[in-house]
Amino acid sequence: MALEQKLILASGSPRRLDLLNQAGIKPAKLMPMDIDETPKRSEHPRSLARRLSTEKAEAALSALRDDPAWRHSYILSADTVVAVGRRILEKTEYTDEAHAALHLLSGRGHWVYTGICLVTPGGKFRQNVVQTKVRFKRLSSREIENYIASGQWRGKAGAYAIQGIAGSFVQKLVGSYTNVVGLPLYEVMALLAGEGFDVAAGWPEG
Repeated sequence: MALEQKLILASGSPRRLDLLNQAGIKPAKLMPMDIDETPKRSEHPRSLARRLSTEKAEAALSALRDDPAWRHSYILSADTVVAVGRRILEKTEYTDEAHAALHLLSGRGHWVYTGICLVTPGGKFRQNVVQTKVRFKRLSSREIENYIASGQWRGKAGAYAIQGIAGSFVQKLVGSYTNVVGLPLYEVMALLAGEGFDVAAGWPEG
């Protein structure tokens, strides 16, 4: 029975897929959901992460509703938001945006929020928002320029990926490291296990 369980990851993030694989879970299907991620007026970053992860799960559920092959699947979605106080740092696509974000993060703390949403085979929604406090060292102009040149900031919230070069910028981290990568594994595994998903079914045997 456990071998028949199916998990759909409503994300196209290679990092989230890698983290699930690291935990021994291989999604049966990847479904990147294209939704409007624009924050609402005065929306708190934590609320934004929760809302977007829920909307992605709802979109995936709606897309699969009439497909009997996926009717009894679990759907997992996530959205990560980086913020300084209530100021949300969106995904950077241009060098000037990356410069501004890195100068803002230099020498100070910021929050990383990841909203996770699990839809059970019975259609129940289970949600959580995980937060991690990260503090960057003070970055020199040369470090910022060299990091910009690496291109690792492109498409990243807050203009950095902690699993890359920017990991060397982190002076202190309080909370979940995998949350900053994009998927808090402890909380995800707890949600899945709590809803009857056998998280150890795909683990290798020694």
